[in-house]
Amino acid sequence: MSTLSRKPSEAQPNRLGALAKLPVFFDLQGKRAVLAGHSAGAAWKAELLAASGADVDVYTHEASPDMLALIERGAAAGSLTLHDRPWAIDIFTGAAIAVGDFEEEAEAKAFRCAAKAAGVPVNTVDKPATCDFIFGSVVNRSPVVIGISTDGAAPILGQAVRRKIETLLPPSLTDWAGMARKIRDAVLARLAPGPQRRAFWESFADRAFGPSPRAETERELARLIEEIRLGQGSSGGRVTLVGAGPGDPELLTLKAVRALQSADVILFDDLISEGVLELARREAKRMLVGKRGARESCSQSDINALMLKLAGQGKHVVRLKSGDPMVFGRAGEEIEALEAAGIPVSVVPGITSAQGMAASLNISLTHRDHAQRLSIITGHSRKGEIPETIDWAKAADPFTTTVIYMGSRMAGAIRDAFLSKGLSASTPVAAIASISRPDEARWFGTLADVAEGVRTLPEGAPILIGIGQVFGSAQAVKAVLEPEARRNFAA
Repeated sequence: MSTLSRKPSEAQPNRLGALAKLPVFFDLQGKRAVLAGHSAGAAWKAELLAASGADVDVYTHEASPDMLALIERGAAAGSLTLHDRPWAIDIFTGAAIAVGDFEEEAEAKAFRCAAKAAGVPVNTVDKPATCDFIFGSVVNRSPVVIGISTDGAAPILGQAVRRKIETLLPPSLTDWAGMARKIRDAVLARLAPGPQRRAFWESFADRAFGPSPRAETERELARLIEEIRLGQGSSGGRVTLVGAGPGDPELLTLKAVRALQSADVILFDDLISEGVLELARREAKRMLVGKRGARESCSQSDINALMLKLAGQGKHVVRLKSGDPMVFGRAGEEIEALEAAGIPVSVVPGITSAQGMAASLNISLTHRDHAQRLSIITGHSRKGEIPETIDWAKAADPFTTTVIYMGSRMAGAIRDAFLSKGLSASTPVAAIASISRPDEARWFGTLADVAEGVRTLPEGAPILIGIGQVFGSAQAVKAVLEPEARRNFAA
C-alpha cells in the first residue's frame, strides 16, 4: 500500500492572546514611595516596595503590630520611615508611586484623585476601580523576579501558581542570575550577535538549573566564550529529538519544555497538540512534517534532509514527536542520518502511549495477578500489513499484556493472528482513541469483537489497542459507571 507524500510546510504560531493587564516592572531604586494605611496588608505592601529599593514613607496614626514590627526590623533594601500623621495632598510631592489601604471607598477615591493630580501612579488595596496598577504574587529569585496576576479574579489561584513556580525554580537561580550580570559585558564584547551568543546563553541556561556556581565557574564560562568565538564550542547547529507524550501538555517533561523554549526551528508531526506547541519559544519557526499512518505524509528522506539543512545553518532544531521518539517514532533512522553527517543529536524521552493508556484507565499493565510480561508491537509494517516478523505465539501468552500501536486498520487480521495461536476469543480488550486529550474515546470488549469495536471510535484518530486480562477491570468500571461519570473518573 503506497502512502501519499507531501513536503514540509511552515505553520504560523498563534498570535498573542488578549491580556487582562500589561505586566511591567517598576524601577524603584532610590526613588520615593508613599503609603497610607496601617493594616497587615499595608505592611506587606510597604515591605515589598522597600525590597524593590524604594525609600518608603508610611503615613498613619494607628500603625498595626505588623507595621511596627516591619519598621523595627528594617527593609531588605531601600528604607522605611513611619510618619505619625494622616495622609494629605502634600505627601505626593516627589513620589514615584503611591499605595493606599482604606476601608472606605470614598477615601480611596480621594487618595487616587490627589495622587493623579500630582502625576503619581496609584494602587488602592483591594479596590481595583481606583487602581492604575495592581500587585500580583511574586516569585523572588532576584535579579530574576516573576510576577503573577489573575486580574483580581482569583488571588488564591495566583498564589497556587506561585507555589508551583517556586518548586520549579531552584534557589541557586539567584546566584546564576548574578553570574549572568557579571559576564554579560564579556559576552557582548567577544561573541557575535545571533548563533554565537545564543549558543553561549543556552549552555549557560542549562547550568543555571543545577548546583550553584563554584569559585571556578566564572573562569570556565570565560573559556566557553573563547571556544565559541573561535568555533571550537557548541556554536554549530544541533538536533534534539523530543517526545511530546500522548497529547496532554502537562505530560511533557521539564527537559522537553526547556528544549522547546530554546529551539530555533520545530519540526512537528500531525499528532502534536496545540497545547504542546504553545509551550515553545514564540520566535521559533514551526514546520509541519506530518508523519501519520494512512495519511498524506512527508517522506522520511525529506525530513532527514530538512534536519541536516537547518542544523547545517547553525540552528537548534527540535524534532517533536508524539509519544516517545524511541518507540515506533523512526528515531533510529533520523539519528543515523544526523550522526553520519556529524550533526550533534540528543534525545528527550516522552511518555509513550501505552503509559498514557494505563494512566487513563487506572490500570497496571503488569498487574502481578494477570500479567508477567508486557509486549508492545506495531500493527503495520512498511508494506502496510501486519508485520511478518512478530512472534504471535509469544504474544498470545495469556499472562502477557499486549499493546498494539497503529493497529486500527489491521484489527481484524490482528484478531485472527491471536486466535490462530490459541488466545481465547473472550480475552478482554480495550481500545482508546486520542489518549489524554479532551476528545479521548474508549471502547471495551473482547478479542472476538475488536475489529467491530475499533470501528466505533472516531475515524482518523490515533488508536491504541490493549489486549490481556488486565483490561478486565476496565470493563468492570465501564459496566457500573454512566458515560458522564466515566469521563469524570478518567479526569
